[in-house]
Amino acid sequence: MRVLVLGGDGFCGWPTSLHLSARGHDVTIIDNFARRRADVELGAESLTPIRPLEERLRAWTEVSGRRVGFQELDVARDPEGLTRALARLRPDTIVHFAEQRAAPYSMKSAAHKRYTVDNNTSATHNLLSAMVEACPDAHLVHLGTMGVYGYGKTKGMPIPEGYLPARLRSGGMEAEAEILYPADPGSVYHMTKCLDQLLFYFYAKNDGLRVTDLHQGVVWGTSTPETDLDERLVNRFDYDGDYGTVLNRFLMQAAIGHPLTVHGTGGQTRAFIHIRDTVRCVELAALTPPRRGERVRILNQMTETHRVRDLARMVSAMTGVPVQPMGNPRKEAPENDLVVVNDTLLHLGLKPTSLSDGLMEEVIRVAQRHAHRCDRSKIACTSRWTATDQPAEATPQARAG
Repeated sequence: MRVLVLGGDGFCGWPTSLHLSARGHDVTIIDNFARRRADVELGAESLTPIRPLEERLRAWTEVSGRRVGFQELDVARDPEGLTRALARLRPDTIVHFAEQRAAPYSMKSAAHKRYTVDNNTSATHNLLSAMVEACPDAHLVHLGTMGVYGYGKTKGMPIPEGYLPARLRSGGMEAEAEILYPADPGSVYHMTKCLDQLLFYFYAKNDGLRVTDLHQGVVWGTSTPETDLDERLVNRFDYDGDYGTVLNRFLMQAAIGHPLTVHGTGGQTRAFIHIRDTVRCVELAALTPPRRGERVRILNQMTETHRVRDLARMVSAMTGVPVQPMGNPRKEAPENDLVVVNDTLLHLGLKPTSLSDGLMEEVIRVAQRHAHRCDRSKIACTSRWTATDQPAEATPQARAG
């Protein structure tokens, strides 16, 4: 396949690009380095020392004998350039990671909210309209989020893969229908993923575009077989309060002896997936596209669910580092159940990586190796979901340039 990876320099995009290239696909990355500029804005670099993309790509060719192409392009702000790139590259599959991916970052200020909506919605719509014009037969694989469903109203009912049979009642009449599972976003970031769903629905219906939307759980881990081949290929490891994901933050905190920061009751149940499974799922989805004219295919990309406090206790028991309860900056239910259906990816051949497979120790070793790069002042989450005690507005660095 000719594969175009939008956002291929990021936490999920980089290992996905290498994974696809290693399996013989012709891969090109498009990126505008917004995530690297956010590092500068936040003053919180990756715990692992990630190399410039040019050096990464050169190292991959040296190690693997394969070449990954690259074009610098802002998908959200240069739709004409994107259309020209699609016409030139003629991709079979487009993997879309080109969105601001952090809920806390999206809630830092009014400016960060606007940036997240402008960037994410424009990136997705620019891509869809460009596909209609330049490559209508290509298959779009989008990294969405389980967070579109929220975390408070399911009451233990399994969340299906995107669609729900429903009986509609209005004006004394009834009708049977199949609808998108009701959305309940918990942040501006999650809201943009809900908007993505409607854009996909329209373009699949109106223009016959083939779309797979992967509703992913919280990603943990940092390494894949490809990123382990050479230190120049190392993946990001975000630990700060804006971009660090909860389990990786616990494992990093344990590695440096910092108390494990549990916000609120810790009763929030989340879906999880290891980064190694993320890259496998993307390839499985890319290899099995829907037909033109079919509805958007929605897959729940996760492997297990855990309550936050249970994860903290697990890491604490493994390392001896204590748990530290903290106030919850998010506006969410203190306790929730989460049951998720992920049958399709399992049927396609995914063999899930679980927390019991020993990879948590691997993450701790990575964190210990680079512990000297940790800025402890960046560990706490300073974003607030409501206006009370909201930090002063700042212009997102990622928006500049």
